[in-house]
Formats: sequence, structure tokens, C-alpha cells
Amino acid sequence: MAIARAIILQQSLIIIVTLPVIYSMTEAEALVSFKSSFSNAELLDSWVPGSAPCSEEDQWEGVTCNNGVVTGLRLGGMGLVGEIHVDPLLELKGLRQISLNDNSFSGPMPEFNRIGFLKALYLQGNKFSGDIPTEYFQKMRSLKKVWLSDNLFTGKIPSSLADIPQLMELHLENNQFSGNIPDLSNPSLAIFDVSNNKLEGGIPAGLLRFNDSSFSGNSGLCDEKLRKSCEKTMETPSPGPIDDAQDKVVGDHVPSVPHSSSSFEVAGIIVASVFLVSLVVLLIVRSRRKKEEENFDHIVGQQVNEGGAVEVQVTAPVKRVLDAASTSSTPMKKTSSRRGSISSQSKNVGELVTVNDEKGVFGMSDLMRAAAEVLGNGSFGSSYKAVMANGVAVVVKRTREMNVLEKDDFDAEMRKLTKLKHWNILTPLAYHFRKDEKLVISEYVPRGSLLFSLHGDRRPSHAELDWPARMKIVRGIAEGMHYLYTELSSLDLPHGNLKSSNVLLGPDNEPMLVDYGFSHMVNPSSAANTLFAYKAPEAAQHGQVSRSCDVYCLGVVIIEILTGKYPSQYLSNGKGGADVVQWVETAISEGRETEVLDPEIASSRNWLGEMEQLLHIGAACTQSNPQRRLDMGEAVRRIKEINTEGGQESRTIEETWNQGYHDQQSQRRHGTNSFDNIQLM
Repeated sequence: MAIARAIILQQSLIIIVTLPVIYSMTEAEALVSFKSSFSNAELLDSWVPGSAPCSEEDQWEGVTCNNGVVTGLRLGGMGLVGEIHVDPLLELKGLRQISLNDNSFSGPMPEFNRIGFLKALYLQGNKFSGDIPTEYFQKMRSLKKVWLSDNLFTGKIPSSLADIPQLMELHLENNQFSGNIPDLSNPSLAIFDVSNNKLEGGIPAGLLRFNDSSFSGNSGLCDEKLRKSCEKTMETPSPGPIDDAQDKVVGDHVPSVPHSSSSFEVAGIIVASVFLVSLVVLLIVRSRRKKEEENFDHIVGQQVNEGGAVEVQVTAPVKRVLDAASTSSTPMKKTSSRRGSISSQSKNVGELVTVNDEKGVFGMSDLMRAAAEVLGNGSFGSSYKAVMANGVAVVVKRTREMNVLEKDDFDAEMRKLTKLKHWNILTPLAYHFRKDEKLVISEYVPRGSLLFSLHGDRRPSHAELDWPARMKIVRGIAEGMHYLYTELSSLDLPHGNLKSSNVLLGPDNEPMLVDYGFSHMVNPSSAANTLFAYKAPEAAQHGQVSRSCDVYCLGVVIIEILTGKYPSQYLSNGKGGADVVQWVETAISEGRETEVLDPEIASSRNWLGEMEQLLHIGAACTQSNPQRRLDMGEAVRRIKEINTEGGQESRTIEETWNQGYHDQQSQRRHGTNSFDNIQLM
């Protein structure tokens, strides 16, 4: 018995002693073991046993580090061939990114799903083939980017991709995937592409927000988005003689049906079915229309349209849009058209004060008779497009939040705003004052908002947003902010509500700021839910509001333009979008600036230096500590200094924070450009 115990004890000691040997492989040893699986491992000649992968003097090629720990492998475009052994990579506890793109790897999908802590996986441009198991991604819940494009994958798209809660980018294009597209309703998914596969069926509702080019090259796909209906035509069964044998198979009690009788009965059933379906659809449409007329403030969702007049073509009927703003509430004329008619039987429709007659003089009665449609419904109020009888199109902003000032003071403030003359500022045309509600009327801009161009319309307007266009927009926004800070210098927040929905795009992508100068007119109790400047960290957490909040807003817009991502900061419920501020801060700290750039501009290699410079400026404007942020003058100056010709190296984030804040504001004339030495593209 004692001998048996000794044997067991001896085996236990062997296991205890050998376990550290098995699992204590250093990062260098793990990488050398990983390298040995390649047929042409000599390409990684810097991976030498005995040296440190993250050495400051001689860091290994293709290895990214953070605080001396391996965090990523960037081995793209090196011509690597061979098998991929995942076991050694399990020893790299800090590994978050694997980039093996544009090599010559082949065979089935490697077992990267065993590395549950990966955040980015780039395998595009290889020769991987075969089916990917349905459950492959179930345990990879940290993934944010998956690039499998330009391979030879077959079979169905793994449905486990839907289990990745933070997935932001998914590229599956140029493969041979077949079957239906799984319902990927990942809330953070911002980039999606399955073009040029063998997919079929309809497009899931959660993916309809992506442009049709994301689905092109799949002849079996159908959807109204692709101008290919998924409805199958009803086939009338071909009548034919029914012989005795068929009757016998069916049953003795089922008589055969004469040819002519069968045809008439089928036709009658079809006609009756079509009539019933049409009747049901008509009733549903009328019911919804009535509901929309009574609740027009909820026609457009708030996620994309929140806070501004986003030019979306919502052709729902609008009833009584301005009736509540008139001094007497009279029922408006109903209409069955897709556009509402703003009319009133009232003779006393209240006062509309024109403060800018550049588009002519019009009164409330003209506005009440105009055809109107909803543009947006956000925290600051509802916006409508109204086309008057003389052809002038205006935007009517209806808000109940600006109730601090009495009529005379409100009139004085509105007239102060209309004195602003600058091509990057859109001034109001008129207003209507009631104690509990205000209407602010401004010119309608057909192109719409920056938010809509970036996230809403993925076709013509978005295609125009190449890097020169985006840089021009940033400069114009900076121009407008600098002008506001000069002309409205007495205000604590000269803008107060800067975000992409409040930047309209005119001809040639010239930006125009709207919804500015209202912060001191808004009720303090509702300002936090109404104005984006109050979403800055110090304002949201401690109620500290200063000009630095406007700088934070500028930084968010800059990052949004560079990344193409919809910021979660815009949302009041915290659901959806991407925390672009934290994302960019992390990328900069890890030296991964180019990875956060919108792929649609990142391909412009000659301008990567300028993009990185601007990204650092955006990060410096969105620091959580307002004392470390740039001030507005310095932010504008640094944007002005960005070289548009390419070639400059980007400034580090520490240099951006620590450089002295020198505001080179200059006196401006109305309607002039303060960037005197910059040629606007």
C-alpha cells in the first residue's frame, strides 16, 4: 500500500514539475515555433532565438508591442507560404491582432478561434478554401474586425458571426460563399461586404442599411434594394387528364375534375385571393397613415436624425405641422397625397418675423399653405422642409427648448445671428415666437447634412467624400468655428451643438454650420439632453460647461470624418454607434493609426501623413481632461498647418498635447476667409 502511494505521489510530482516547462514558453520561443511552420521561414530572419521580440533597439519585423508585450502580428504582403500552427500563438497572452493578408497561404480556415481574445483578424488576399464551420466564431466575442475577402472559401457564411457583440467590420467579398446571408444584427457593425459570392435569397432586415454595392455580384440575391423582387410568381397547375390509375392512387372517393372546371376554379381562387390581399393591404396602409398623421413627431427614428435637419427623403404625410405654432389652433385640410399640405382656415395665424430677406419676404400664411415633409426629429426639435408657392424651399425647425428669453430679447439674439456673414455659416431667415414653442426658418440645402453623406446615403453623395473632399469639409468647419468664436466671443459656447447632423453640405462640399448660438436660450434643465456640447465628459459628469466643450465636439466630428464610423456619443441611450473617441485613443497609443481610417480613404497612400496629423488633432480635442485639450484657436491653427500636398510626418499625440497653445486669431471681415494662405479644394 505504501509503495502504491509512493508511486502516485511520484507521478503527481512529475506532473507538477513538468507543467511549468510545458506552459512557460517565452514570447520569443512561441514566435520562433510559429515561424517554423512556414515553408519560407527565412523571410523572417529577424526572429532569432535568444533575442527579445519587443526590444527597443531591434524589434522583430512584423511584431507590434505595447509595454514590452507582443500585441500584434503584421505579416501582410510578405509572400509567406506553408501551414499555420496556432498552438504557439496561445502563449502570446497579449496578442490582439493577426494580419496575414496578401500572402500565399492555402488550405482550410486555421484554428484562430482557439485564440478567444483576438480583436482583429486579417486573412484577405490568400488562397484559403473550404467551408468555415457554423460555430467557428462562437467563442471569439472580442473580435471587432474580420477580413476574409479574396480567398476561396465555400459553403454558408458562419451564423456564429452574429454572436460577436462588438463586430465593426466584416469583409467576405470575392469568395465562393453560398446559401442565405445570416441575420447579422450586430449593433456595432459599420462596414459589411459580401459582394461577388454565390449567395441567394433575401437580404436580412438588419443589413438593409448598407449600400447595394455590398451585395453586388450575387445573382441569386433579391431585394427591392437590388431592384430584384423576391416574390415568386404563383404558378397555375397544368391541367391534364386524370386516368383511372391516378384516381385509384388518390382514393376511390375523390372524383376526377374536368379540365375546364379546374381552370375556372383555380382562376377564381386566384382572383379572390388577390382581392382579399389588396383589401387587407389597403386597410393597413390607411391605419398607418392615420397613425402617422396624429404622431408625426415619431415618423423618423432618432438614431441617425437626432438633433438636426438630416436631408432624408421621408415622404410620409404631415398634418398640422405648423398649426400648433399659430395663435389659433384650427384643423388643417386633410390630404391623401404623399406630401402634406400645410394650410389653415384661421385668419389669425400669428406673426412670422423676417430677419433676413435674402430669399424674399414671406409670412406665416405663406408657410401654412406650403407643401411640407418631415426631414428629421431629434432632441432639439423637429425639422420640416416647406416649399412655398413662389418655389422657395425652407427648413422649419420647431423646438420647445428655447424658452429662457422673452420676446424682445429673443428677437435681439436672432437678429444678432442673422448679421453673421460667412460662407461656412447658414443664418436664419425668419422666426416665430411663442412662449412655449419657437419656429426657426432657414434656407433648405438640397445636399443635406454631413451625417447623411457619411452614414445615410452610401451611393452618390458618399462616393464624393474622398480625402480632398473630407479635408475641405474639416477646414470649412474650422473656418466656421473660428468665425463664430470671433463674432460671438461674448458667449460661453459660441456654437454649443456642433455635430455632423448640424453641418450641411453645399455645392462642392462646402460645409455650413447650423444650430449655433442657442446655448444661452435653452432651458438649463434640458440643455444636457438637447445640446451636444453638454455630452463632453466634464459636462456630463460634473456639469462643467466651457468653451472646451465646443472643442470636444469639433474633435468628435473630425474623428467621425476620418473613420467613417457613427459615434455612439451622438446617442442619448448609449445603444449603437462606435465609441470613436476611445477607439482612436487606443489605436494611437498602440501605433495603429492607419487601422482606424475609413477604408474608402485609407487607400490614398499619398495622403496618409495628413490623415494621421488630423487624427492626432481630433484626439487632442477629445481628451477626457479639458485641461489637456487644445483650445479652439490652436485647433484651427493646426488644421490650417496640415500640408495638403502629402509627405509630412504626423505629430505624436504627446507633441500635440504638450505644444504651447498659441491662438493666432486675426480680425476678420464679414464674408472673408480667415485661412488666407490656404487654397480650399
